[in-house]
Amino acid sequence: MAAGKEIKSRIKTVKNTGKITKAMELISTVKMKKAQENVLQLRSFAMAALSILKTISSDENIFKKYTIAPNTQKELIVVIASQKGLCGGYNVNTFKKVMEYLHREGGGYARDNDFVVIGKRARDFILRMNQNMIADYSDEIKDPTTISEARSVVRFLLDAWNSGKYSKISIVYNHYVSAISQLPVVKPIFPFQEKEITDFLNRISGDETQKDSHENIDFIIEPNPETILDYVVPMILDAMVYETILEARASEHAARMVAMKNAKDAASKKAGALTLIYNKARQSAITTEITEIVSGVESMKE
Repeated sequence: MAAGKEIKSRIKTVKNTGKITKAMELISTVKMKKAQENVLQLRSFAMAALSILKTISSDENIFKKYTIAPNTQKELIVVIASQKGLCGGYNVNTFKKVMEYLHREGGGYARDNDFVVIGKRARDFILRMNQNMIADYSDEIKDPTTISEARSVVRFLLDAWNSGKYSKISIVYNHYVSAISQLPVVKPIFPFQEKEITDFLNRISGDETQKDSHENIDFIIEPNPETILDYVVPMILDAMVYETILEARASEHAARMVAMKNAKDAASKKAGALTLIYNKARQSAITTEITEIVSGVESMKE
């Protein structure tokens, strides 16, 4: 019964694969929830930063260095993808968004853009498309991500913006909508308006935002609002980029969770189908043996 042994071996292999994919599904579920919890931890910072901005932002000109784009056509694009595979269409959707964005902005792949990548899959994609990659944070940004790791990316982006080489800095990533839905988006970082910052802080603060009891008090700001802003804005950008990376990580783990669940279900169905085939082959072999024994006994009687 060589065929039966072979089928039995395949059943064992498929069941082991199902166990592995189930374990990967559970791990991805835990990591996805952890990323969501880390976003909520930004609330207290968002509320404090919002209060500071309300105090110092009476003069809109103090945001001038962040809101006016240099006179250049060059753009810096940050692409966030996964470090590993087995996450369904997560990376493909991100890369399609990058290509769509490049074509929509004009010039296609030949446009003079620079790229910063987070994730080995993003690095491979940019190199494969023969684009100019100026920084790679694939090994520096771990999972789970810390805000100190995001800060290194923000400092690089701030230096790039202050250099005057880029008219725009954007991040392409998968935004987490739900466990079964992730939306690839392009998030502009520079230039930004004060409203974009306050909208982000209000969204992170959620329903916990309360009316400032000191809003009618005239504060004396030392040394000046511009200096305070130079300290506050990078910290807010740290939170924005950190939240973006967490959203991308949550989307990655959600996509992997769904992919591993589908793989687990497929393995279960395959094991069931192979078991049926094995039982049929075994029954056929038993029937053949019984027939041969009966035939032998009958021939001996004759």
